[in-house]
Amino acid sequence: RDRPPVSAAAPSEPSPRSPAGMLPVVAGLLLVIAAGGRGSAAGDQESPPGSRFVCTSLPLDAAGAGCPLPPVPMQGGALPPEEELKATVLQLRETVLQQKETIGSQRDAIRELTGKLSRCENADGKSAAGTWKKELGKGKDTMGDLPRDPAQVIDQLSRTMQTLKDRLESLEHQLRANVSYAALPNDLREMLQRRLGDLERQLLSKVAELEDEKSLLHNETSAHRQKTETALNALLERVSELEKGNSAFKSPDEFKVSLPLRTNYLYGKIKKTLPELYAFTVCLWLRSSASPGIGTPFSYAVPGQANEIVLIEWGNNPIELLINDKVAQLPLFVSDGKWHHICITWTTRDGMWEAFQDGEKLGTGENLAPWHPIKPGGVLILGQEQDTVGGRFDATQAFVGEMSQFNIWDRVLKAEDIMNIANCSTNMPGNIIPWVDNNVDVFGGATKWPVETCEERLLDL
Repeated sequence: RDRPPVSAAAPSEPSPRSPAGMLPVVAGLLLVIAAGGRGSAAGDQESPPGSRFVCTSLPLDAAGAGCPLPPVPMQGGALPPEEELKATVLQLRETVLQQKETIGSQRDAIRELTGKLSRCENADGKSAAGTWKKELGKGKDTMGDLPRDPAQVIDQLSRTMQTLKDRLESLEHQLRANVSYAALPNDLREMLQRRLGDLERQLLSKVAELEDEKSLLHNETSAHRQKTETALNALLERVSELEKGNSAFKSPDEFKVSLPLRTNYLYGKIKKTLPELYAFTVCLWLRSSASPGIGTPFSYAVPGQANEIVLIEWGNNPIELLINDKVAQLPLFVSDGKWHHICITWTTRDGMWEAFQDGEKLGTGENLAPWHPIKPGGVLILGQEQDTVGGRFDATQAFVGEMSQFNIWDRVLKAEDIMNIANCSTNMPGNIIPWVDNNVDVFGGATKWPVETCEERLLDL
């Protein structure tokens, strides 16, 4: 009997660009369906009306071996990354289209194979089922690795297609991120230009706001600087008032000048100057513990003669009185850190002088610049020795301590008057230079303070 022609439905030829993972699924479903007579060998006789189909499974590796996938052709030559991404996207798009076609043809093949399998199983009932199992037992059982339900095959193909779509979208996103601005579509370029314009306007607006804030800050800074300058000017005026001795004391003469450091810039200055004098008496209270020597309690300089009148104790020398640069040594000792009252008298007749300490006459002499009148219009300085009129002080000759009640008369006071001033029984301001607050200026850090009472100074002796 003649064997019925072999009938097998195969899917359409897969595209060279189809993914390799989908072809074995379809190839594994290929079946060689042969028709033969009941219990006879294939190809002997014609099939009688009661003939049956013999279904034989085709191994999966055989199907895969017969359908090799050609590799994807590579682009010739080195391409820029943008062009290579474009080519990859186009290839994936073509692959998706061809895969859709393949899925359509595979669905038809699955339907046909499903119908023929049903015919095989229904042709002989249990005998066909037994033969099917027997045939499977003889060959390699690869059908168990494949889905028995055609719907599962379709679902698997759908998932594969979705995976390809996701990969395509990812590559397109990378392409949009990597391509240059010139390669972008016109609508995207316009959108970027609008966005850049908006950012530029926002930046200009921010710059304008910053300029306004800068201007406002400048105005505030100017106002603050003006207030600060006003406050500083007020402080300077106050300091100037203090230096000029405008501070109020209980009495105009109840103050002292403090010169705490041996420098060439701390000093006091008497505002009034001396007239021409043929005699004078100078009295003052002083306290100093400087060593060696108390320095220069006062000096009077005139143009052409810096040492017109000077009282000085310099180094290990005794206290000296200089008149017109002539010198007399005085028997005074005041460097014990206590308050002492000092009075010195002088007359141009024979150059007679007297020295009093704490109301007691300790020495007298003559021939100190005899017949020399004291020149007028000079500068009277407290605490410094003048090498020029009003300046060029020497720190080694500076007075260190405190002084008060500096008075000058244009005559020689009686010893009785000097004693009364020293023991606080009388108050006699000088008729040429009185000790009053507004007649004494202090400079360089010298200060004015309320002075101890005369009785307190006496207790210090």
